[in-house]
Amino acid sequence: MGADVGGLIEEVGEGISHLHKGQRVIGYCMVLGVNDARFGAYQRYPLVYETLVSPVPEHMSLTQAVVLPLAITTAAVSLYHPNHLAFPLPQKDPIRTGKTILIWGGASSVGATAVQLAVASGFKVVATASKRNHDLVYSLGASLVLDYKSETIVDDAVAALEDYDLAGCYDAISEPQTLEPLGAILDQLGPHKVCLVVPPTKEVSHNMKWTFSMTFEIMDDKGKPVGDYIWHKYVPEALADGRLHPKPDPLVISRGIETIQDGLNRLKKGVSAQKLIVEV
Repeated sequence: MGADVGGLIEEVGEGISHLHKGQRVIGYCMVLGVNDARFGAYQRYPLVYETLVSPVPEHMSLTQAVVLPLAITTAAVSLYHPNHLAFPLPQKDPIRTGKTILIWGGASSVGATAVQLAVASGFKVVATASKRNHDLVYSLGASLVLDYKSETIVDDAVAALEDYDLAGCYDAISEPQTLEPLGAILDQLGPHKVCLVVPPTKEVSHNMKWTFSMTFEIMDDKGKPVGDYIWHKYVPEALADGRLHPKPDPLVISRGIETIQDGLNRLKKGVSAQKLIVEV
């Protein structure tokens, strides 16, 4: 089990020239996609596909950077895979599309990364977050942040979006408490593409033209060009020059592999705008 890792490379496979032993890196462990325990993060020497690894610049700690791997992979599949929102890839100097995306859960690790990627792809971002996390989401490039806890969230979102060219929606949480208001919003705005990270158990709105993204799609024939660009080019460059921020902030809760279950227990209780980290 486990997806996010950061550390020093112990060994590099044959034919790999852009990575080297001892290099500081982050990586996404594809254990759920390949059903091979060697690719799980919860061990001292996990295996990681080189296509899902990025160097970490010297100015950034591994504790900070390890917030990103799962978030990058999940958001990249959702935003860029041809089966989902199929947005243009992020750029250092993006061409403005004139279109808007609604991102639900903008303060989560996946949502925070999706906000940054969508902005770098030339989209205006309207996001949701609890009021205390609005400044965080604005700092990542969102044009407008709405309080999802507000009793008027549906009306607020409709008022904010009705004059925009809405390219699609991304629900980084995809639970009933997020799907229901999102469906109510689309009932008023009309049919739009929606990418989810968990499939709905029932129809929410006939206007929700949803797809369900899975991280291992970044390795399939359509997703591999996306993954190669994101992990080999965009992430290393954007981390180095400060365009990509590892958010929300990490919280180191324990040290040692034997404490991972304690971390999972804490995560199960719920966290907001934090990424729980176990150092080994």
